[in-house]
Amino acid sequence: MWITPEEVLLANALWVSERANPFFILQRRKGHGKGGGITGLLVGTLDVVLDSSARVAPYRILHQTGDSQLFWSIACGSSRKEITEHWEWLEANLLQTLSTFDNDDDITTFVKGKIQGIIAEENKGRQTQEDEDCGKFREAELKMRKLFGMPEEEKLVNYYSCSYWKGRVPRQGWLYLSVNHLCFYSFLLGKEVTLVVQWTDVTQLDKNDTLLFPESIHVNTRDTEHYFSMFLNINDTFKLMEQLANIAMRQLLDNESFSADHSLPKPCKTLRNVSALKRDLDARAKNERYRALFRLTQDERLDGHTDCTLWTPFAKMHVVGQMFVSNNYICFASREEDLCQLIIPLREVSIVEKADSSSVLPSPLSISTKNKMTFLFANLKDRDFLVQRISDFLQRTPDRLCGLTGQSVSHSNTKGRHNSSLPTAKNSLLHIYQKDLPEDLGPKATKEKMKEESWNIHFFEFGRGVCMYRTSKTRDLVLKGIPESLRGELWLLFSGAQNEMAAYPGYYAELVEQAMGRCTLATEEIERDLHRSMPEHHAFQNEMGIAALRRVLTAYAARNPGIGYCQAMNIVTSVLLLYCTEEEAFWLLVALCERMLPDYYNTRVVGALVDQGVFEELTRECLPLLYEHMQDLGVISTISLSWFLTLFLSVMPFDSAVLLVDCFFYEGIKVIFQVSLAVLHANMEQLLACTDEGEAMTILGRYLDNVVNKQTVSPPIPHLHALLTSGDEPPPEIDIFELIKTSYEKFGSLRADVIEQMRFKQRLKVIQSLEDTAKRSVVRAVMTESAFTIEELEELYVLFKAKHIMSCYWGASSTAAERHDPSLPYLEQYRIDCGQFSQLFTTLAPWNCGLHTISLAARLFRLLDHNKDSLINFKEFITGLSELLLSNGIKSSMTWSQLYFTFRSYGKTKMKDYKYYLRMWAKEKEPKKETIKDLPRMNQEQFIELCKTLYNMFSEDPLEQELYHAIATVASLLLRIGEVGKKFTNNGSKKSDLQPLAGEVNPQPDKEDSSGEAGSAQSLVSKALAEAQLETPPQPTNGSDEEAKDDTSISSYSVVSTGSLQCEDIADDTVLIGCGGGVAGAGCGGDCRRGSAVDADWSISFEQVLASLLTEPALVNYFEKKHDIRNKMAVCKTQRAVERQISSSSDHELAHLT
Repeated sequence: MWITPEEVLLANALWVSERANPFFILQRRKGHGKGGGITGLLVGTLDVVLDSSARVAPYRILHQTGDSQLFWSIACGSSRKEITEHWEWLEANLLQTLSTFDNDDDITTFVKGKIQGIIAEENKGRQTQEDEDCGKFREAELKMRKLFGMPEEEKLVNYYSCSYWKGRVPRQGWLYLSVNHLCFYSFLLGKEVTLVVQWTDVTQLDKNDTLLFPESIHVNTRDTEHYFSMFLNINDTFKLMEQLANIAMRQLLDNESFSADHSLPKPCKTLRNVSALKRDLDARAKNERYRALFRLTQDERLDGHTDCTLWTPFAKMHVVGQMFVSNNYICFASREEDLCQLIIPLREVSIVEKADSSSVLPSPLSISTKNKMTFLFANLKDRDFLVQRISDFLQRTPDRLCGLTGQSVSHSNTKGRHNSSLPTAKNSLLHIYQKDLPEDLGPKATKEKMKEESWNIHFFEFGRGVCMYRTSKTRDLVLKGIPESLRGELWLLFSGAQNEMAAYPGYYAELVEQAMGRCTLATEEIERDLHRSMPEHHAFQNEMGIAALRRVLTAYAARNPGIGYCQAMNIVTSVLLLYCTEEEAFWLLVALCERMLPDYYNTRVVGALVDQGVFEELTRECLPLLYEHMQDLGVISTISLSWFLTLFLSVMPFDSAVLLVDCFFYEGIKVIFQVSLAVLHANMEQLLACTDEGEAMTILGRYLDNVVNKQTVSPPIPHLHALLTSGDEPPPEIDIFELIKTSYEKFGSLRADVIEQMRFKQRLKVIQSLEDTAKRSVVRAVMTESAFTIEELEELYVLFKAKHIMSCYWGASSTAAERHDPSLPYLEQYRIDCGQFSQLFTTLAPWNCGLHTISLAARLFRLLDHNKDSLINFKEFITGLSELLLSNGIKSSMTWSQLYFTFRSYGKTKMKDYKYYLRMWAKEKEPKKETIKDLPRMNQEQFIELCKTLYNMFSEDPLEQELYHAIATVASLLLRIGEVGKKFTNNGSKKSDLQPLAGEVNPQPDKEDSSGEAGSAQSLVSKALAEAQLETPPQPTNGSDEEAKDDTSISSYSVVSTGSLQCEDIADDTVLIGCGGGVAGAGCGGDCRRGSAVDADWSISFEQVLASLLTEPALVNYFEKKHDIRNKMAVCKTQRAVERQISSSSDHELAHLT
């Protein structure tokens, strides 16, 4: 690559000059290419350890003038080919011009200006991302691609200096982290270490600090484990590796490949040696933390944050914390946890103004909202810039009606008319069914009134609605129980669903209209579970509650088809409808499924399995004795799924479980883990005494069934788990408030960030475990239809899936969604296109077909692609591979060929009337055992294609000449059989009379049997074979070797053509190669082919083809030869390693050019 001219004082230090002219010198760095001795080894080692090779490429071109000792570096290259192109350009375009200059200074100025102009032209065509990356980083990315054989689509994120522990010896080198791979390279004193790991193969990623591996990162795959240490900043490296592994797991789960987020804010200044992708990932991580902290929507983008103080009128003090500004919100979080948190939607802001500064209150900023609340921030570092950013966002914020209720009512009067008249559109189910009940004046009702009054006081002091100050007092009130009249409002507030509902008014009504009348798999499952959703509650014992539940679930299935509907969603949604309107319940369900319980409600309940693993890990840390005993019984994995999926609603009395839902919406998943640990702790003695799983389940079920809420004002609801309480003595009741209090006292130290870290570790294990399960399911499904062993099928599945995954992140002819359909069975989910199939075919095919391999692979692909979508699944792939590799001799191999050409000819047959298809359909319905006699006959055009295919298969075989003679003899024999059969057919003979002719016809027929038609048919075959020889893929011109090879092949075929067919059998229009020099009958070209029309009456049967082939031992031996699939799979695995070695071999380049 051309580089900006830089001065070089010592031109020959660590460099060797290879070419020179009066103005330029081409040099190679010692330690690269051939020779170098000990000096070259030392230089190569220093380049790797000190990273000088990332700045100094192995080749360079210097500019010099006359006797000057000053040199200018103008170009560098990572390979000899690249630097030679630059050198040849200089000689061709500059040497003659420079010789006309008289002054050396003018020459140097001209050269520098020319090089800078070339660089400027190249930069115009570069992508924006490349322009953002600094020069040193681009050089490191080029080096990564060269070392590891990566395509241009593979983007480098960052690279670090570290040590890789190979055995007990550390190898100092460089760790390259790309979007899809972890790569390491080291070169120490002639010993090279290269490592490439796909992120999708990682099963464990830990940061360790042991005596053997101090401050190290541990990377595990299914087969290997790797340790990296001696990082300059191990925390930064580990966080990036976590992000990239998470992206890979998301790709395995949802088939979503990584794409840069161009909507992220650009940095104020470009950081040195940091790629645009690294900045992108850092911004993503900040966005995720920001959205999780304040429960914001997925499309929210953090613009920036700054330290500040917030005046809290309720505490009469300034609270130190951070202000966060995004495109729709201004948020504040105190430095001390739970002290104060604030969310201000920009749609609610009316005034933003700078207040007067003072020594007590420097740089204050006042923000007023439409509901007359004012927030005072101070100690802002760059107040003017902050005010300008907020003003810009306010101008982009569309005007909203004041108040959320007004929005809902306004929209329901316009678009959602079908929904406005329903009672559940304006009221919760509980409000509808309890409004006619007489007012209860007992102690429970009095307690409920006191709770409502406490919240009203809190609203007066801290504000009400989205802009409410959230403090530790708020959490204390939540733990005491939210009153039923405020439960829906506060659930919406704490979950963030209120903001999302305000951002998309009318969205729910539109979804309901779209989903009405649709019949999908999700709607069928919803209908099946509707009457199982809290059947004990009177609100769901009539059509009103059932209909509302149906509308919410079908609307969400229409919003998120990837999830659609999952069991347990009906239970959670039915509880939401008790306290919220339909639209509010819908947005709460969105918050649950997409933010608060990610990946819980999908076909494989990945999120619940991840949290199950987290719960097991927490149990091991907090209750070690109980954990070991529970693991032996296998109880934790059984209980935790039902607890987490339904938030205890299915295992605990409703009035008690709903209090846990209160805490969950405020605290998140943390409270579910706490209560689960508290339940195990409360039953520890009994569980330790258990001897089997059933006894432990009974103990826990009985305990949870007797967790009561003594303060509830709702009428009692029978619990389905009451059967577990049967016994001689009624079990003691457990107060839900005491259980929650105990969980905070004993396990309240759990932190959300720690839980997220544990979730990441478990996610790797769970998703890889699910992938292994899918692989075993696929193998079991196809093992009965193939002759491969289980181990071989598993290896083939890994290779097939690797090709599919590569297509997702390295580009393909179809989208990732088309290639992966999670609704299909496992063996049909992953699919590859023709190009990827060709790569696998080239490596795994039993025959070395040379240049014809690609065309044969394309033909086989068309045969296997039954639905004509240009993609094949694993089952189809194994079907084709089984026929190729594990066929029982020539019979099965030719069955494959026959089936292929019959299939190929279907599109060329004449149209049949409906009676023909009815007869065919009736015959298909008749049960019969298929034999080879049932195979359709082969016409002349299919026979010609068969000859071409066989000819291509024999290309570059060691017995190539013998096989060519054999196939020419067989072709001549089959032509005679077809001609004789045509005569019988024309005379009204039965086709069955033709079957014994295969063994009776003489391979060398008499002249009497030769006719013009026979000669014409043989002419077609000769032409076909000639075309098969000439149908070679376009190859780059590499000199005379390829030309000599082509000449040899043509002359060898001429022997086959003229020696196998009798002269008297050849008609005047026969085309032979090598007769009379080149192509006989020159001047005919395509006219000869058109003159020899295909005989529509000519045909042969499969039995005749098989019998003819069996007359040639060379062909029999060729197809009977056994092939070891394991060796071929091993070659396929190491193919990437071989490509890397070739791409990084400078010695090879040197030898080739010299």
